Amino acid sequence: MTITTRPTLAGMLADLVQKSPDSPVAMDVADGEVITLTRSELARRVEQLREELSDIGVRRGQCLAAYLPNWSDALVWQFAASAVGAHVIGVNTRYNVGEVAHILNSARPVVVAVPAQFHGLDIFGTLRDASSAADPVPAIAVVPGPLSPTATPSDFDLGAGAWIAGSGDTTGVHAPATPSTAAWTPAGERAADTGELGVAFTTSGSTGTPKLAAHRDCAVVRHAHADSVIMDVREGDVVLGVLPVSGVFGFSTAMAGLAGGAAILMEPVFDAVAALDRVESLRVTHIVGGDDLFGRLYDTWHDGRRTDLSSLRWLGIADFLGRSHDIARWARDEAGAETTGVFGSSEVFALALLWSSDDPESLRWNGGGRPVEDAIEVRVVDPFDDRILGADEEGELQFRGPNVVDAYLGNPEAATRAFTTDGWFRSGDLARTLGTGGFRYVCRMGDVLRLRGFLVDPAEIEHRLAEHENVQTAKVVGVTGSGGYTEAVSFVVPVDPDADLDAASLKAWCRDRLAAFKVPAAVHVIEEMPTTVGGNGTKIRAVELRDWAQRWSGQEVDYRKGTPA
Repeated sequence: MTITTRPTLAGMLADLVQKSPDSPVAMDVADGEVITLTRSELARRVEQLREELSDIGVRRGQCLAAYLPNWSDALVWQFAASAVGAHVIGVNTRYNVGEVAHILNSARPVVVAVPAQFHGLDIFGTLRDASSAADPVPAIAVVPGPLSPTATPSDFDLGAGAWIAGSGDTTGVHAPATPSTAAWTPAGERAADTGELGVAFTTSGSTGTPKLAAHRDCAVVRHAHADSVIMDVREGDVVLGVLPVSGVFGFSTAMAGLAGGAAILMEPVFDAVAALDRVESLRVTHIVGGDDLFGRLYDTWHDGRRTDLSSLRWLGIADFLGRSHDIARWARDEAGAETTGVFGSSEVFALALLWSSDDPESLRWNGGGRPVEDAIEVRVVDPFDDRILGADEEGELQFRGPNVVDAYLGNPEAATRAFTTDGWFRSGDLARTLGTGGFRYVCRMGDVLRLRGFLVDPAEIEHRLAEHENVQTAKVVGVTGSGGYTEAVSFVVPVDPDADLDAASLKAWCRDRLAAFKVPAAVHVIEEMPTTVGGNGTKIRAVELRDWAQRWSGQEVDYRKGTPA
């Protein structure tokens, strides 16, 4: 693995410019047009912002919030923050007032970058409402974006001043003297002499209030280079930046692309038809996403938008909806592309584990992989006593190494709870060690089902249901049955309302391949899955499905019939 000679993001950009200043580095999409930015042009914008941040008094160790869409500006802010020794917390443009307020109170950003306009969203209005309890309020940088609409800074002033980012005029703006809120983890304390924090991500918050997991600048660069090697990113490649760079999967994908010399196609609003057209016209080589995102591309292509996919070489896919195998097969057959399942999180970076091209498809198309560099240590342990488990035993996946979270912003308790006494990060994910040296992701530990005394990954049942020709999506949850035992209850969305599908035939379909105790106790046919949009894609709301399963206990519902089946 080649590490940059300047182990900061600012240094990585300088290396890219020195190597090929006129090569494309990012492509913005505005009103259907693609605006290409070269490495030297990006560097000039970064230097301009660095000067502005210095002028208003941003100090090393402080936090900047980038409340921005997938524009090249989001990259500018990340590199400029590195240049002044600050760190960036990304804020998804879809976050609500409570989520934004949590970030403001935990990270205490001294500057928040907001778009002048974006997609009809009142982003500044959400920020204004969220900042009502902030003390002190942050300065505001108004980002024009690719279309550069006219904006008046005073309309965005919360009290600490506002300016148009990139204008050079910061008159009247002063960064508040907000201290760092970093609570260092055991991993961060071990790396105390390796530089400042560079970036922070919100965790999923599935077990409580989201945490803000922060990583050092040098760790970002190191991990980006390690990912780029496994992904085989080359000079001149194009990476589809469709996941928000405010989230860890979008961020890690973009950084891996840049580290390998690719250009990032920034898609601020995902449209499957337009994305497929740009995959063809711009010769996109790499895509990372969940099977929800890939599923929309897959469905659009099969519905007739059969664009040329031959440029695609590498797909990284996270299985949220049980569709990853069909998508991987399509990418192989139509483009000759290699697909790998992935594993990552806000605390260990996305793409922390990846499979290699030498692994068979039967393994490679599933979640998990091998550490992307030798310095990343991984083990599977008994979650109750941290006893290391042998091959094919299922337990908690734990990490130690340069990719592990260095600090939590505004949450000292998390820095202690998330680690074992001997310094390993507890991922909260169920996995098993394979004899070949890889790690197979099973599920979140809270999602595993205990059926008739056996631990069962619900994805095993979901994949069997999804193999049925008339099933589009399947999800399985566990509920307590009348006898006090856990039962598997499945929900399926048909490919269309006229599909020949019923609960009895789907149970028989499962029984043909699965052990009897894994056959769902009930199958409900629903019109669509309840979902939530997060920083890394769309996920099915299992909590809501569990409520439905309990409410419909003793019956099987088919929405097409209007009454319980």
